[in-house]
Amino acid sequence: MQTSFINIENIRNDFPILKRKVHKDKPLVYFDNAATTQKPIQVIESISNYYLNYNSNIHRAVHELAEEATLAYETTRDKIAKFINAKNREEIVFVRGTTEAINLVAYAWARQNINKDDIIVTTEYEHHSNIVPWQLVTKEKGAKLEYIGVDDNGELILDHLDKYLATGKVKLVTFSQMSNVLGTITNSEEIVKRCKKYGARVLIDGAQSVPHMKVDLQKLDCDFFAFSAHKMLGPTGVGVLWARKELLQEMVPFNGGGDMIREVHKYETTWNDLPYKFEAGTPNIADVIGFSAALDYLDKIGMDKVREHEIELTKYALDKLSQMKGIILYGPKDATKRGGVISFNLGDIHPHDLATIIDEDGIAIRSGHHCAQVLMERLDVSATSRASFYIYNTKEEVDVFIKSLNRAKELFKI
Repeated sequence: MQTSFINIENIRNDFPILKRKVHKDKPLVYFDNAATTQKPIQVIESISNYYLNYNSNIHRAVHELAEEATLAYETTRDKIAKFINAKNREEIVFVRGTTEAINLVAYAWARQNINKDDIIVTTEYEHHSNIVPWQLVTKEKGAKLEYIGVDDNGELILDHLDKYLATGKVKLVTFSQMSNVLGTITNSEEIVKRCKKYGARVLIDGAQSVPHMKVDLQKLDCDFFAFSAHKMLGPTGVGVLWARKELLQEMVPFNGGGDMIREVHKYETTWNDLPYKFEAGTPNIADVIGFSAALDYLDKIGMDKVREHEIELTKYALDKLSQMKGIILYGPKDATKRGGVISFNLGDIHPHDLATIIDEDGIAIRSGHHCAQVLMERLDVSATSRASFYIYNTKEEVDVFIKSLNRAKELFKI
């Protein structure tokens, strides 16, 4: 049970949930990794160890438990900076997830820098988290929200970006490095390069990319970058906003309260140093520490191998699915241009019905609009089914998936 790149059997042994049977006797096939990944025992034990042995608040007390908790928490920040090749640890801000990270930028940067008739540019394949905050900002400021279109191969039409940039009014361009529906890997470096010529800031949503491929922020040269722990073996409720130090220094705090202050007087407050200026209140200490174990786990495998495994598995699945009559596949046909995400429709079976049927065979996939209704409108569908893979998935599981889809076809007489 392995691909050319990693020993999946050893990996699967680290994930207790993968031994589970669903619907009494069906082995779990978990293909909903774009929504959230399963957690290895190392992450689970790391969180448990914190609560069992050194549960304490951080940054404030000087007793031994507090010192241990603070060290473990801040060590995660250092690991993240190294994982994404950030220049300074002070640029790593802990938040609840990608959604909060984007909203932080919308509140603390955009509301100070976007004016009437300015333009914010996003894309047609964005998650709602990278659309709704900009709708709110542009409506409030009298600015405009424009979209880079998606072609029939699921790739961005960058001529649209050039048209917007040429107006000289674009202040921010924001996009997903990898689409959560199409799997498309965006040509991020090219977009950043074009934006820099016109002085436009760039925010990249890395929720789908960071778990699946090597990300180098110094090479990307963007201004803001956001991602979540729970999509890369870590706990829920933990995310990261990276931003250039000079931008964070200029931005106003997102939340007010403890730990984000230096001094508070009756009518005046001075802010704490970066990144604590944006981390008000008691943080999600246990899960940040759990995230540290997830980063260790991925580092041990190597992100290049993670990517290679997914290319091989995605190509295998695409080849199998493309032979199936009545199926419509969305996104790039070349597995090297996409992540381990395959969205599709099968005949006239509604995605919710299909997901229900194959769930009976123990297979967990996603159905619906995937928080990407703008893209659904572009594709002229109400919903799709989505299978998404990760390091513990196998070709044997893909075969079980294909067999279950064929059963659904028989049931619906397709």
